[in-house]
Amino acid sequence: MVTIDEIWQKLEEISDPEIPVLSIVDLGIVRVVDVKEGVAHVVITPTYSGCPAMNVIEEEIQSKLTPFIKLDLSTQLSPAWTTDWMSEAGKEKLKAYGIAPPVDGPGGMFSEVKVPCPRCDSSNTKLVSQFGSTACKSFYQCNDCFEPFDHFKCHR
Repeated sequence: MVTIDEIWQKLEEISDPEIPVLSIVDLGIVRVVDVKEGVAHVVITPTYSGCPAMNVIEEEIQSKLTPFIKLDLSTQLSPAWTTDWMSEAGKEKLKAYGIAPPVDGPGGMFSEVKVPCPRCDSSNTKLVSQFGSTACKSFYQCNDCFEPFDHFKCHR
């Protein structure tokens, strides 16, 4: 019999296809894990409704869990995913990888906020583009160390 804790451990092994240092658990897209009558019920929420990585994530969940237990995998769009669901460990992994973690600021995700550089921790940074390497990131540059970096946008 597979336990809920074992399922969470297996899900922790699945990396986000766009940011491989994050697991799907770190990212906060796994909303529910339950086991009833020998079936694992897993509910995931995409970071945004058009996220191209979701098909890959669903396939990874299926390949990771179905050898051990029957799987009922579903996607839930409401409530919408928020960066508040990211783990603190996940935010630290982002920073260590060179991506500034979400920073809350006035005006939501389309306003310029002071984003500390993930390399030197300086807040003397500037927004270069609202869109970085993926739609969920913006592109910044540090005015102190001059390094460019992605910033994972705050979503609420």
